Amino acid sequence: MNNFDIIHHGAVEGVTGSCHQFFFQSDSSVLVDCGLFQGREAELFPEGDFSINFPLSTVKALFVTHCHIDHVGRIPWLIAAGFKGPIYATEATAQLLPLVLEDALRIGVTKDAVLIDRILGMIQQMIIAVPYGQWITPFDDSELQVRFSIAGHILGSAYIEFESEGRRVVFSGDLGSSDTPLLPDPTPLEKADVLVLESTYGDRLHEDRQARRQRLESVLHKALRDDGTVLIPAFSIGRTQELLYEIEEILHETRSDKIKNLDVVLDSPLAARFTRQYRDLFHLWDQEACQRRGEGRHPLAFDNLITVDEHRDHQRLVKYLAHSGKPAIVIAASGMCAGGRIVNYLKALLPQPETDLLFVGYQAEGTPGRDILRYGPGNGYVILEGQKVAINASIYTLSGYSAHADQKELVDFVSGAKVTPQEIRLVHGDKTAKRLLKEVLGNKLSSDKSITIA
Repeated sequence: MNNFDIIHHGAVEGVTGSCHQFFFQSDSSVLVDCGLFQGREAELFPEGDFSINFPLSTVKALFVTHCHIDHVGRIPWLIAAGFKGPIYATEATAQLLPLVLEDALRIGVTKDAVLIDRILGMIQQMIIAVPYGQWITPFDDSELQVRFSIAGHILGSAYIEFESEGRRVVFSGDLGSSDTPLLPDPTPLEKADVLVLESTYGDRLHEDRQARRQRLESVLHKALRDDGTVLIPAFSIGRTQELLYEIEEILHETRSDKIKNLDVVLDSPLAARFTRQYRDLFHLWDQEACQRRGEGRHPLAFDNLITVDEHRDHQRLVKYLAHSGKPAIVIAASGMCAGGRIVNYLKALLPQPETDLLFVGYQAEGTPGRDILRYGPGNGYVILEGQKVAINASIYTLSGYSAHADQKELVDFVSGAKVTPQEIRLVHGDKTAKRLLKEVLGNKLSSDKSITIA
């Protein structure tokens, strides 16, 4: 493996489109993730054509770190380009991946149900589920060994280790914050000769879990005082389930009858399906979550939770909340406000000063979510589906709910390794995040380490 090479096909200019080609032999390679570009980065692909633009002749397999769309969304295009190899993923990711790709196909490729079923059938036959912590030898003609380790980002997320001839290359995927609801902390890094490291929040620190919960609860109290709606754009998998877990905790422990009886609306059919999968995969929860379940509590299916499936019910609810003044919490996709049902809520409720808009995840450059944050309440408008929408709602950001590790956690992941990497390549972050993380890592590690920005 001394002649290995890594080519980055995405997550270089920003945080979307993760796709890395790892050559473990001169004529053999694998892909780590094959994600969709979003926001400003998607504009590089005219008319939404995300066709694979690099040769696949050497690619023997695809390894998936987790099933967020920016890491797996281009898999249908990969197959259309002729890829026929296996897709390796953790057990949870193997179960969740078809749901993610079904949604991606329906929204971005075709409405033809027969064609979608045919593609999903092909993908399900290609998926090979791998347990955490177990070294596998995927190819008979190579000494390459591969291991998936817990990343703590979403259920099933992993960082992936490749080893051959005593050398190890590690792809971090997306690393999660410590003490993330529902999920065990990331497995400490053992060693790496080369580490491809995400840097989404390489320029900041998150508030701790207790502080963010208190802030969330204060927003709920404000909504009750103002008779307004709390809108939370959230990714269907990961962030939504963490929010439900934290909200259930607030409702369970509060002394306020108004808070205790507050309606919590999950208006995303895809998020509802993922939430059911999360409940079924409870054996992968962390100790705290399993204990609550053992006490008879239902962190992802509590009494106040209302799930909206049908589109006509969604439309009625948007109108009702816009005119009734009834306080409620609404969680809906997409997390960056670039599509999905959250857009209808924003068009109806963003102009109302009684509304509270709560961001709990990264907003990529070029997305409506980033524009709303940039202009803020009372200072302009955002374009949603071609329509100018005034921004009068109160805007909040709870960085502690990010599923990504912050700067300190990224540095700790690297420096805590028994054998620290000789080479670190920073990906999956904007320019400022990568630059600042490089500086901090350089100060922390010895001078003989190579730290580069991909």
